[in-house]
Amino acid sequence: MIDTAQRLREAGLRVTRRRMAILRTLDTLGGHRTADELATALDNAGEPVPRASLYHALGSLADAGVLMVADAGPGVARYETGADWHHHFVCRRCGAIIDVPCAVGRQPCLEPELPGLVVEEAQVIYRGLCASCASR
Repeated sequence: MIDTAQRLREAGLRVTRRRMAILRTLDTLGGHRTADELATALDNAGEPVPRASLYHALGSLADAGVLMVADAGPGVARYETGADWHHHFVCRRCGAIIDVPCAVGRQPCLEPELPGLVVEEAQVIYRGLCASCASR
């Protein structure tokens, strides 16, 4: 795995302390994290980031493809690191979010048969009960 600074450089972004801290924190936490969870973890690590700056950095990192916005439906945006485009399964009972590989493995995965459109991404959200909740 390439290091954090190299990931930023390869995405055409300046390497800043704030971006490095956000990416390292997201890598450490893993999963699908909200901006609030990231802010708390950064505060606890002694690297507080003002909310406006955090949202700006998350947006820049997502736009550059360094992190992804994990679309789990309406509500709070969640962020994750990862290189492969994928979809999500959301458990209706416990709220777990599970990565689901894209059938094609790259964006947009699905394309409507409508002439003239340029589809950049398609988001599929599976909902139901995760294996743990279904077995109860």
